[in-house]
Amino acid sequence: MPLPSHIAWLQNTGKVITTPEGRQIGVLEFKHLEEPAVLSAWAKHFREHYYLDTVLDEARDGTGLSRKDFLLQFAFPNKSTAPGPSVRAGDFAEILVADYFEYVLNWRVPRTRYRAKAVPDESVKGADFLAFAIDPTTNINAQQYSPNDTLMSVEVKAQFSGTSAKPRLQDAIDHSAKDHLRRAFTLNAMKQRLRLDQDLAGAALVRRFQSEVDHPFKSQYTAAAVYCESVYEEAGAANVSVANHPNHENLFLIVLKGDQMMTLVHHLFEVAANEA
Repeated sequence: MPLPSHIAWLQNTGKVITTPEGRQIGVLEFKHLEEPAVLSAWAKHFREHYYLDTVLDEARDGTGLSRKDFLLQFAFPNKSTAPGPSVRAGDFAEILVADYFEYVLNWRVPRTRYRAKAVPDESVKGADFLAFAIDPTTNINAQQYSPNDTLMSVEVKAQFSGTSAKPRLQDAIDHSAKDHLRRAFTLNAMKQRLRLDQDLAGAALVRRFQSEVDHPFKSQYTAAAVYCESVYEEAGAANVSVANHPNHENLFLIVLKGDQMMTLVHHLFEVAANEA
């Protein structure tokens, strides 16, 4: 499967920030361009996090709404009424970091978190997303699992507006500290949605990680902050502590930044609705 075109805009700067505790933070940069074909393909990929195109007509049946209006009213967070814009930013940041894990780092990342949200302007409870790495000796179908299989829990926080940087990476670290407790709920919700999508292979992948006692695996965690360049401050990003994270020895830190991020977010949602 070829990489989505927008992944070429996501670049590793090679820069590493060191925290006062000696922890390293990788720095990524998103350099998006005015390329309509890339944006159109990305918008489809983005839209299908909320509703698969194949079920969109069935989903809107009875509403009297076009595909576009159904998505804007019942799927996508509101563009202007709070808390819609902040939810838009959060959804976008989580999906972009998930793309990085799947298409750059080669993790398996099922996309079910935003599927048929009951309330578009609310964030979904649970871990922001889970990623999976499967050891070559594991046979998912035969339920023969290696203890070297890995479950990655990822927390993502974003800031695309304001006059100064907020401690979004510290917020992600603090939220990540809760992931060991809530990932069971995230796994269950993910498996049920995959089954509804008839993605039985995806459901089997998730099932592998639902009983750590019976089928041990490795646990890792990532905290990520996504900033607009207009509010990004390297010193602020570096001033974080992982001391209170119960799994800090297996915690990775990432900062991602880009220009005009909120403008890009609104444009992506617009294209996703218009081209549905």
